Amino acid sequence: MTSQTPSRRRFLIQAVVATAALPFVASGLIGTVQAQALKPLPLDNPQAVALKYILDATKTKEPIYKPGSNCANCQFFTAANGACTLFAGFSVPAPAWCSAWAKKA
Repeated sequence: MTSQTPSRRRFLIQAVVATAALPFVASGLIGTVQAQALKPLPLDNPQAVALKYILDATKTKEPIYKPGSNCANCQFFTAANGACTLFAGFSVPAPAWCSAWAKKA
């Protein structure tokens, strides 16, 4: 006489197999997560104003500006998505500049 009720051993084996397969199934269902595009930093942003942010570094009149410095060669800038750690949630163009500029190491 065969029993249709699952045994504890069978349940544990199925649980282990399901747990092992979960990452593969989940990655197929979820797919590649796309990075959300950042909004451009508005010039009237309070932090941008405080740091004397300007879209074109060559047009700044700030005495602390060093020729050749811009977001592209700043340690706070991420070229892949235009993000700046100083302006969370916003993107900045590579030729921009602010008074917090620090040479990329």
